[in-house]
Amino acid sequence: MQDRIYGYLGLAMKAGRVKAGEFSVEKSIKEGKAKLVLLAKDASENTVKKFANSCFYYKVPFFQYGTKEELGRTIGKEMRSSLSIEDEGFGKRIIGYINGGNANVRGE
Repeated sequence: MQDRIYGYLGLAMKAGRVKAGEFSVEKSIKEGKAKLVLLAKDASENTVKKFANSCFYYKVPFFQYGTKEELGRTIGKEMRSSLSIEDEGFGKRIIGYINGGNANVRGE
């Protein structure tokens, strides 16, 4: 399951639909472009709190998944604690796999 999630993240990155790093992810959320936010499990407590509040306010789903190193490596960069997926299709697929492997996630 993990391979599929990282695979979709890599594809989304190649398609130019991923923003990485705190500033870019925060901007993506506030501009309404973020369809999903992923935070590393080893992100700082302040980072998690900041993005949890922002995602709640702007109604963007977010999950803690992987480590900073794993998220960065997946998108071909150094360590990253936050990623924003700006494509609804990729976002739904990733959410589906995180939620137990059912990729048939329906929108609201």
